[in-house]
Amino acid sequence: MNIVTGTPADLSVEIMAGVARYRHRVFVEKLGWQLRCENALEYDQFDRDDTVYVVAHNAHHEVVGTARLLPTTRPYLLDEVFPQLLHGMAPPHSPDVWELSRFAAVDFSVQGSSALAQFSSPIAVGLLQASLECAARHGAKRFITVSPLGVERLLRIAGFRAHRLAPPMIVDGNPVFACSIGCETHGAPTAARELALC
Repeated sequence: MNIVTGTPADLSVEIMAGVARYRHRVFVEKLGWQLRCENALEYDQFDRDDTVYVVAHNAHHEVVGTARLLPTTRPYLLDEVFPQLLHGMAPPHSPDVWELSRFAAVDFSVQGSSALAQFSSPIAVGLLQASLECAARHGAKRFITVSPLGVERLLRIAGFRAHRLAPPMIVDGNPVFACSIGCETHGAPTAARELALC
């Protein structure tokens, strides 16, 4: 697995198009999210010039994972779209807190295995570790995310320090919560092949 990081100015047009296509395939086609998309490309108002991307490719140069990193000093998803998940708590606006969003580690080249069996691939752990290291280089001490219920346990099993910022809520029929992830890890060898965060 090869991982590249950077802003749109650092990454090629081909890589950025691949990220948008992959996100459409994961979030719209696979998970059924109702997102505004054109030409099977998924991006939104938080995909800006200063947004940092972490992109994982396999040996065939196919995207197998993506993450979007946003400083909380600028508009971000939890603050602008899902503030109710904080249950009245003020959303962070700090240079040492970054948001991890549009995180997905789904390997579409693997077929025929059950979802449970796919929790043995290192793709998600490698991608999350790379995301944490990338954010730390920008001064981050922790991530916040909008996460599906159940991801918290997976993160802990994989050795990441994660906890809820507030109780879960039902959003569009799915239980989700605001999650905090520390930038220091105790890397374990396993993680989900399929793991998606808003």
